[in-house]
Amino acid sequence: MRTCLTTIAILLGTAALPVLPATAQSRDASVEVRVDRLEGQMRAVQRKVFPSANGKLIQPEITGAEATNSPIGTPADTPVTDLTARVNALESQLSTMTGQIEQNQFKLRQIEDGFAAYKNATDARLRALEGGAQPVAAATAPTMGEQVRPTTVKPVPATSTKPDSAATTKPAPAATAKDPARADRLAAVEKPATDDAGEDLYNYGYRLWEAKLYPEAETQFKALVKDYPQHRRISRAQNMLGRALLDDGKPNLAVLAFYDNYRNQPKGDRAHESLYYLAQALTILKKPSTEICKVYDELTQVYPDKLNDAMKAGVAKGRVAQKCGK
Repeated sequence: MRTCLTTIAILLGTAALPVLPATAQSRDASVEVRVDRLEGQMRAVQRKVFPSANGKLIQPEITGAEATNSPIGTPADTPVTDLTARVNALESQLSTMTGQIEQNQFKLRQIEDGFAAYKNATDARLRALEGGAQPVAAATAPTMGEQVRPTTVKPVPATSTKPDSAATTKPAPAATAKDPARADRLAAVEKPATDDAGEDLYNYGYRLWEAKLYPEAETQFKALVKDYPQHRRISRAQNMLGRALLDDGKPNLAVLAFYDNYRNQPKGDRAHESLYYLAQALTILKKPSTEICKVYDELTQVYPDKLNDAMKAGVAKGRVAQKCGK
């Protein structure tokens, strides 16, 4: 009996042995299928991400669902693309503006250089006038139709072509006890005293000029020009300063006074007279006819309506003497 049971147990154990390898084999086959499927999917991903050498994509073995059309209103470009386009447009506009600014700066430098050259040339010519060199014709100014008082002056003959520097820089003599006759003439001139100090200076200087006390008149006109540069008589005072210097035998200083009046107050009520007497002062200094003719041309072109009959006759006579032509 015991032998029978032992035999049955051995047979049962022998029969059960083949079952285990079969189960393991089925499991291995299932794993291999899953691994093969994962490898296939990975190769599909690799072919999608990494194209072939010729630039063409390898179609994946596993494809997803077809992409649906985008709904209406969906932007064609991504926000990054739009921002890139806007930045490019801003850079283009900035480049254009930079070019325009550089051109404007270049033009501004040209204007500044031109003005500096003009200023230097004007200063050099003024210094030349002070040294007795050839004067410059004054610049163009607007015309004025105001009537002026006719005045004339007798030219002082020049003894030489070069002005006497000692005579031009010598201070005006004062009426002292050494010249009682001059002191009497000075005392005879009434000195005004009103509330307008500038007007008093001009009127007193004019009375001294009429009394032929030219140095004393120069002092009054210079004081008005210096102390009251905005006074309504400034153009007249500057012009009369030139007249007093011219009558006092100082034509080179008179040239500067006349030219300054025309340059600084071109609309002043005596600017045209300063041009007229500027030509006479240049004539006395025996300057070139071309320079004198330029002054006459400037006078007749800028102030055609302000010349009285005496001045017109003087201009015509001066143009003939200098051979200015028509």
